[in-house]
Amino acid sequence: MRVVLAEDLFLLRDGLVRLLEAYDFEIVAAVESGPELTKALAELAPDVAVVDVRLPPTHTDEGLQCALRARRERPGMPVLVLSQHVEQLYARELLADGTGGVGYLLKDRVFDAEQFVDAVRRVAGGGTVMDPQVIQQLLARRAADDRPLGRLTPREVEVLELMAQGRSNAAIAGQLVVTERAIGKHTSNIFAKLGLEVSDDDNRRVLAVLAYLDQGR
Repeated sequence: MRVVLAEDLFLLRDGLVRLLEAYDFEIVAAVESGPELTKALAELAPDVAVVDVRLPPTHTDEGLQCALRARRERPGMPVLVLSQHVEQLYARELLADGTGGVGYLLKDRVFDAEQFVDAVRRVAGGGTVMDPQVIQQLLARRAADDRPLGRLTPREVEVLELMAQGRSNAAIAGQLVVTERAIGKHTSNIFAKLGLEVSDDDNRRVLAVLAYLDQGR
Protein backbone atom coordinates (compact mmCIF):
# COMPACT_ATOMS: atom_id res chain seq x y z
CA MET A 1 0.00 0.00 0.00
CA ARG A 2 1.51 3.30 -1.16
CA VAL A 3 1.55 6.15 1.38
CA VAL A 4 2.33 9.87 1.20
CA LEU A 5 3.23 11.19 4.66
CA ALA A 6 3.28 14.87 5.64
CA GLU A 7 4.71 15.91 9.03
CA ASP A 8 7.00 18.86 9.71
CA LEU A 9 8.68 17.50 12.84
CA PHE A 10 11.61 15.39 11.70
CA LEU A 11 11.63 12.92 14.61
CA LEU A 12 7.92 12.22 14.35
CA ARG A 13 8.06 11.99 10.56
CA ASP A 14 10.97 9.56 10.73
CA GLY A 15 9.19 7.53 13.41
CA LEU A 16 6.01 7.30 11.34
CA VAL A 17 7.97 6.20 8.29
CA ARG A 18 9.68 3.43 10.27
CA LEU A 19 6.39 2.35 11.89
CA LEU A 20 4.47 2.15 8.62
CA GLU A 21 7.31 0.39 6.81
CA ALA A 22 7.41 -2.19 9.61
CA TYR A 23 3.79 -3.01 8.71
CA ASP A 24 4.60 -3.38 4.99
CA PHE A 25 3.43 0.05 3.82
CA GLU A 26 5.45 1.66 1.03
CA ILE A 27 6.28 5.30 1.82
CA VAL A 28 6.45 6.93 -1.61
CA ALA A 29 7.02 10.42 -0.15
CA ALA A 30 7.65 11.86 3.32
CA VAL A 31 7.34 15.65 3.17
CA GLU A 32 7.36 18.54 5.63
CA SER A 33 5.40 21.40 4.01
CA GLY A 34 2.13 22.18 2.29
CA PRO A 35 3.61 22.84 -1.18
CA GLU A 36 5.57 19.56 -1.03
CA LEU A 37 2.42 17.71 0.01
CA THR A 38 0.38 19.20 -2.84
CA LYS A 39 3.07 18.18 -5.35
CA ALA A 40 3.40 14.64 -3.95
CA LEU A 41 -0.36 14.00 -3.93
CA ALA A 42 -0.75 15.24 -7.49
CA GLU A 43 2.22 13.36 -8.94
CA LEU A 44 2.21 10.11 -6.98
CA ALA A 45 -1.54 9.35 -6.52
CA PRO A 46 -1.00 7.34 -3.31
CA ASP A 47 -3.38 4.75 -1.88
CA VAL A 48 -3.63 6.87 1.28
CA ALA A 49 -2.22 10.14 2.64
CA VAL A 50 -1.31 10.55 6.32
CA VAL A 51 -1.22 14.29 6.97
CA ASP A 52 -0.47 16.57 9.90
CA VAL A 53 -3.06 19.36 10.10
CA ARG A 54 -0.48 22.10 10.73
CA LEU A 55 2.28 22.38 8.13
CA PRO A 56 4.56 25.16 6.89
CA PRO A 57 4.32 27.77 5.58
CA THR A 58 1.20 28.87 7.49
CA HIS A 59 1.36 26.46 10.45
CA THR A 60 -2.44 26.76 10.73
CA ASP A 61 -4.43 24.14 8.82
CA GLU A 62 -2.20 23.97 5.75
CA GLY A 63 -2.03 20.15 5.75
CA LEU A 64 -5.79 19.73 5.99
CA GLN A 65 -6.49 22.24 3.21
CA CYS A 66 -3.93 20.59 0.91
CA ALA A 67 -5.58 17.23 1.51
CA LEU A 68 -9.07 18.63 0.89
CA ARG A 69 -7.94 20.22 -2.39
CA ALA A 70 -6.44 16.91 -3.47
CA ARG A 71 -9.72 15.12 -2.68
CA ARG A 72 -11.61 17.63 -4.82
CA GLU A 73 -9.25 16.95 -7.72
CA ARG A 74 -9.27 13.20 -7.11
CA PRO A 75 -12.63 12.40 -5.45
CA GLY A 76 -12.45 9.78 -2.75
CA MET A 77 -8.69 9.92 -2.29
CA PRO A 78 -8.14 8.44 1.20
CA VAL A 79 -6.81 10.91 3.78
CA LEU A 80 -6.02 10.36 7.46
CA VAL A 81 -5.43 13.65 9.26
CA LEU A 82 -3.41 13.88 12.48
CA SER A 83 -3.86 16.70 14.97
CA GLN A 84 -2.33 17.68 18.29
CA HIS A 85 -5.69 18.74 19.73
CA VAL A 86 -9.38 17.99 19.16
CA GLU A 87 -10.82 20.44 16.65
CA GLN A 88 -14.36 19.51 15.62
CA LEU A 89 -14.12 21.89 12.65
CA TYR A 90 -11.45 19.67 11.09
CA ALA A 91 -13.70 16.62 11.40
CA ARG A 92 -16.61 18.51 9.83
CA GLU A 93 -14.50 19.68 6.89
CA LEU A 94 -13.28 16.15 6.22
CA LEU A 95 -16.83 14.78 6.30
CA ALA A 96 -18.38 17.60 4.27
CA ASP A 97 -18.54 15.70 0.96
CA GLY A 98 -20.40 12.78 2.57
CA THR A 99 -17.99 10.11 1.34
CA GLY A 100 -15.58 7.79 3.07
CA GLY A 101 -11.86 7.33 2.89
CA VAL A 102 -11.31 9.92 5.63
CA GLY A 103 -10.00 9.83 9.17
CA TYR A 104 -9.19 12.24 11.97
CA LEU A 105 -6.98 11.12 14.86
CA LEU A 106 -5.08 12.77 17.67
CA LYS A 107 -1.33 12.27 17.45
CA ASP A 108 -1.43 10.39 20.75
CA ARG A 109 -2.99 7.46 18.86
CA VAL A 110 0.27 6.99 16.97
CA PHE A 111 1.81 5.52 20.12
CA ASP A 112 -0.62 2.60 19.88
CA ALA A 113 0.91 1.08 16.76
CA GLU A 114 -1.80 -1.47 16.05
CA GLN A 115 -4.63 1.05 16.51
CA PHE A 116 -2.90 3.57 14.27
CA VAL A 117 -2.07 1.07 11.53
CA ASP A 118 -5.64 -0.26 11.66
CA ALA A 119 -6.91 3.30 11.15
CA VAL A 120 -4.63 3.83 8.13
CA ARG A 121 -5.84 0.59 6.57
CA ARG A 122 -9.52 1.34 7.19
CA VAL A 123 -9.22 4.81 5.67
CA ALA A 124 -7.31 3.41 2.69
CA GLY A 125 -10.16 0.92 2.25
CA GLY A 126 -12.72 3.72 2.00
CA GLY A 127 -13.82 3.72 5.64
CA THR A 128 -14.35 6.58 8.06
CA VAL A 129 -12.27 6.79 11.25
CA MET A 130 -12.92 9.40 13.93
CA ASP A 131 -10.95 9.89 17.13
CA PRO A 132 -12.85 8.77 20.26
CA GLN A 133 -12.33 12.19 21.86
CA VAL A 134 -14.10 13.88 18.94
CA ILE A 135 -17.05 11.53 19.37
CA GLN A 136 -17.16 12.11 23.13
CA GLN A 137 -17.24 15.89 22.64
CA LEU A 138 -20.04 15.64 20.09
CA LEU A 139 -22.01 13.36 22.41
CA ALA A 140 -21.47 15.62 25.41
CA ARG A 141 -22.61 18.70 23.50
CA ARG A 142 -25.85 17.08 22.36
CA ALA A 143 -26.65 15.01 25.44
CA ALA A 144 -27.81 17.83 27.71
CA ASP A 145 -31.01 18.70 25.85
CA ASP A 146 -31.35 15.89 23.32
CA ARG A 147 -34.30 13.62 24.11
CA PRO A 148 -33.46 10.85 21.60
CA LEU A 149 -29.96 10.49 23.08
CA GLY A 150 -31.50 10.42 26.53
CA ARG A 151 -33.53 7.37 25.54
CA LEU A 152 -30.42 5.33 24.78
CA THR A 153 -29.34 2.78 27.36
CA PRO A 154 -25.76 2.93 28.71
CA ARG A 155 -24.86 -0.06 26.52
CA GLU A 156 -26.37 1.60 23.46
CA VAL A 157 -24.28 4.72 24.15
CA GLU A 158 -21.16 2.53 24.23
CA VAL A 159 -22.14 0.95 20.92
CA LEU A 160 -22.92 4.38 19.45
CA GLU A 161 -19.47 5.71 20.35
CA LEU A 162 -17.74 2.72 18.76
CA MET A 163 -19.98 2.85 15.70
CA ALA A 164 -19.18 6.53 15.20
CA GLN A 165 -15.46 5.72 15.39
CA GLY A 166 -15.89 3.51 12.32
CA ARG A 167 -16.11 0.09 13.95
CA SER A 168 -18.02 -2.75 12.31
CA ASN A 169 -20.55 -4.82 14.28
CA ALA A 170 -18.01 -7.65 14.51
CA ALA A 171 -15.32 -5.31 15.88
CA ILE A 172 -17.73 -3.77 18.40
CA ALA A 173 -18.83 -7.23 19.54
CA GLY A 174 -15.20 -8.24 20.05
CA GLN A 175 -14.39 -5.13 22.07
CA LEU A 176 -17.48 -5.39 24.29
CA VAL A 177 -17.20 -9.20 24.55
CA VAL A 178 -20.74 -9.92 23.36
CA THR A 179 -22.19 -11.63 20.31
CA GLU A 180 -22.41 -9.92 16.94
CA ARG A 181 -26.15 -10.64 16.99
CA ALA A 182 -26.48 -8.62 20.22
CA ILE A 183 -24.65 -5.69 18.63
CA GLY A 184 -26.94 -5.91 15.61
CA LYS A 185 -29.92 -5.55 17.92
CA HIS A 186 -28.34 -2.59 19.72
CA THR A 187 -27.55 -0.80 16.46
CA SER A 188 -31.09 -1.29 15.21
CA ASN A 189 -32.43 0.21 18.45
CA ILE A 190 -30.01 3.14 18.19
CA PHE A 191 -31.04 3.98 14.64
CA ALA A 192 -34.71 3.71 15.55
CA LYS A 193 -34.38 5.97 18.60
CA LEU A 194 -32.34 8.57 16.68
CA GLY A 195 -34.66 8.48 13.69
CA LEU A 196 -31.90 7.43 11.28
CA GLU A 197 -32.18 5.15 8.28
CA VAL A 198 -30.85 1.67 9.03
CA SER A 199 -27.86 0.66 6.88
CA ASP A 200 -25.64 -2.39 6.72
CA ASP A 201 -22.89 -0.33 5.10
CA ASP A 202 -20.36 0.54 7.82
CA ASN A 203 -19.35 3.83 6.25
CA ARG A 204 -22.89 5.06 5.59
CA ARG A 205 -23.92 4.41 9.16
CA VAL A 206 -20.83 6.17 10.54
CA LEU A 207 -21.59 9.23 8.42
CA ALA A 208 -25.25 9.15 9.48
CA VAL A 209 -24.38 9.00 13.18
CA LEU A 210 -21.73 11.73 12.91
CA ALA A 211 -24.16 13.96 10.99
CA TYR A 212 -26.75 13.45 13.71
CA LEU A 213 -24.31 14.20 16.53
CA ASP A 214 -23.06 17.31 14.72
CA GLN A 215 -26.53 18.85 14.29
CA GLY A 216 -27.23 22.10 16.04
CA ARG A 217 -23.64 23.30 16.05
